[in-house]
Amino acid sequence: MICFLTSQVNPEGTGALNPANGFIDELRQRLPDPIRALDICSSPDAWEITDFYAGLTRGYFEDAGFPMERYLTLDSRNEDRAKSLIQSSNLVILDGGHVPTQNRFFQQIDLRQLLMGYTGVVIGISAGSMNAADLVYAQPEEVGETVDPAYQRFLTGLGLTKVNLLPHYDRVKDDILDGLRLFEDITYLDSRGRTFYAIPDGSYLFIKDGQEELRGEAYRIRDGRMEQISRDGQTVLIS
Repeated sequence: MICFLTSQVNPEGTGALNPANGFIDELRQRLPDPIRALDICSSPDAWEITDFYAGLTRGYFEDAGFPMERYLTLDSRNEDRAKSLIQSSNLVILDGGHVPTQNRFFQQIDLRQLLMGYTGVVIGISAGSMNAADLVYAQPEEVGETVDPAYQRFLTGLGLTKVNLLPHYDRVKDDILDGLRLFEDITYLDSRGRTFYAIPDGSYLFIKDGQEELRGEAYRIRDGRMEQISRDGQTVLIS
């Protein structure tokens, strides 16, 4: 399995794949031909939203020269066929969205088990990249989540990596949630004894043959402290 765990595949406000940090060039080397894609949703019952964003994502790839023999979505309409859909696909896309909502759907269809032995390419987008981790850090994002004692910040993920990514750092680094600073007051405290990697749009984690590389600008958050570990155009070996 080869994984591209991204913050976002297209620059904000554009309708094209982001070429930053060799993303498109690497895709040209790794994507199979012909491509049989399966887009796995973030919210299983939000059919219109799933279809809308799946259409956009398909368009990004086709416009960049990656024609699709097949492009299907997986949500509550066809979850009973999850196993056969995955087995017949050579590209799996894990959508962006609300991390806990997507995580519940992944658990419901036992996606972690279904991906064992999968030999194709996986592309994660935002929440999909976060849920790809073995133990997911579900950084609070909606109002009330920071003060809700029932909100679970750590969840079982897909086990594709042990790296916890925090996407869209460039856009959310100054966010205030429930009166608290998202990073300084929430995430830094949650990093005690743990390590997170914050990445802006255009950066991604590339995984092949057990080797994991952060490509592009990235920040490591560990034990309540943050440090920049790479800049745009650079690569950092994680494992």
